[in-house]
Amino acid sequence: MRHLLTIEQLSRAEIEAILDRAESFAEVGRRDIKKVPILRGRTVVSLFYEASTRTSSSFELAAKRLSADLVSVRAAGSSVDKGESLKDTVATLSAYDPAAIVIRHPHAGAAQLVAEWAEAAVVNAGDGKHEHPSQALLDVFTLRRRLDSLEGKQIWIVGDVLHSRVARSNLSAFRAMGAEVTVCGPPTLIPRGIEALGCKVAHSLERLGEADVVYVLRLQRERMKESFVPSIREYAVHFQIDSRRLGPRQLLMHPGPVNRGVELSGEAIDSPQSLIAEQVASGLVVRMAILYELLAASGERPAPAAGDGAARPIPIGQPA
Repeated sequence: MRHLLTIEQLSRAEIEAILDRAESFAEVGRRDIKKVPILRGRTVVSLFYEASTRTSSSFELAAKRLSADLVSVRAAGSSVDKGESLKDTVATLSAYDPAAIVIRHPHAGAAQLVAEWAEAAVVNAGDGKHEHPSQALLDVFTLRRRLDSLEGKQIWIVGDVLHSRVARSNLSAFRAMGAEVTVCGPPTLIPRGIEALGCKVAHSLERLGEADVVYVLRLQRERMKESFVPSIREYAVHFQIDSRRLGPRQLLMHPGPVNRGVELSGEAIDSPQSLIAEQVASGLVVRMAILYELLAASGERPAPAAGDGAARPIPIGQPA
């Protein structure tokens, strides 16, 4: 794997390999010393042109846990404010010889451009309305831990699908892992022709009870240049997930940040079915696994397993 730009570039086997690697890093996280020296002496650049809490902090902590040197750049307060182009910013940062660049940008395709301009491995941390592959991987990781397998599971993605890069990545990832996906929302917030991606479409929550997992999206008002719903209040009446609509066997997910009282009620967020906190925790180990697969996995040397001569990877390593 040279870059991580989209979920579609990954096969099911490649997704499972990343998730298995994340499980090994979860074990590292239970140690007293949580750092490993895998990326010691290598530099990871975190380049964010949009606001972020979960993605930026987990990628940065992931790099530090792997002992990498970290350069964190935010557009606000940098030379971007002075008019510097993305290409020139990448050229400047490339002078530091980074091993990886993790980028979030408001325009679709930005990560692909960076991959063409830089020699470093590039991770797409969200590009416009296009994709957010690491979020999809951490969501699959979270569900696999709870359900063991996504094969045959019914997953409903509810909300602002039109403006959501998470929806696009998750739709691909969930289907790759064998789940059946339904996207649900008002017609104005469902992309035309999305059925071609292999999902079903619903415009009401009438059949929500058939879902094993309810994955809720927020209204991305910062991306809306016109009115897509009559009002926030009316949207909440028809599409908010609350304790009345969420069954006791159903799991609840949300990529964050949550608008309490809009797409989710407070009691739903705090319910036993909610996996939102688990998603945040999963983000760290999955993003450690992504950096590992991009920067270190090719250097593994197989070693014979005890008893049968089969090959297995050398263990991740000792604490830094």
